[in-house]
Amino acid sequence: MFGRLSRYLAVPDIAVDDARGRVVAAKDFRPPARATGTFTHTVDSGDRLDQLAFAYYRRPLWYWQICDANPDFLSPLDLLDGGPLVTHRFPLTAGPGDPPWALLIDTLSRTVGVDDVTVVDDVALVPQPGGAVLEQAERAVVVTHVRAGVDAPALSEVIRSTGFAVGAPVEQGRLGRPVVVPPPVS
Repeated sequence: MFGRLSRYLAVPDIAVDDARGRVVAAKDFRPPARATGTFTHTVDSGDRLDQLAFAYYRRPLWYWQICDANPDFLSPLDLLDGGPLVTHRFPLTAGPGDPPWALLIDTLSRTVGVDDVTVVDDVALVPQPGGAVLEQAERAVVVTHVRAGVDAPALSEVIRSTGFAVGAPVEQGRLGRPVVVPPPVS
């Protein structure tokens, strides 16, 4: 039974076999509504989907419209930066010689709570007075980890233990980034 405002109310019923072989009624697949609007909301700390839905639609239970309009996110929590995983970028400085990238990746990968490690070894072109351009190395490691499992200061210590000097970590979250808020679906 669905309420009159349920997004499943208009979805047709279908007959399916359950685990015991009985035929039971169920709802068919509900395709997400197509978002035709281009309005966006910039994610701020403390945002909640029900509050956004109330602010834009005056109906807090219509949060699912915002979720449907942003299909790149696996979880509604990820949409507003509250998911279980968080990504930090750690600027690095290595001593003379070849940086110990393999040791860094291996040590971080074996750290409990770390989901992914990506090394960034780029060159930035920095304009100088007089029209000259200086090449400057930008080294960093980007670590995705379980928010409740390990924090950024602990990861900084793990990185230091491999011989790198570590700058202040920068969270690569959703704050300040846009999410699509579609026009209401009736």
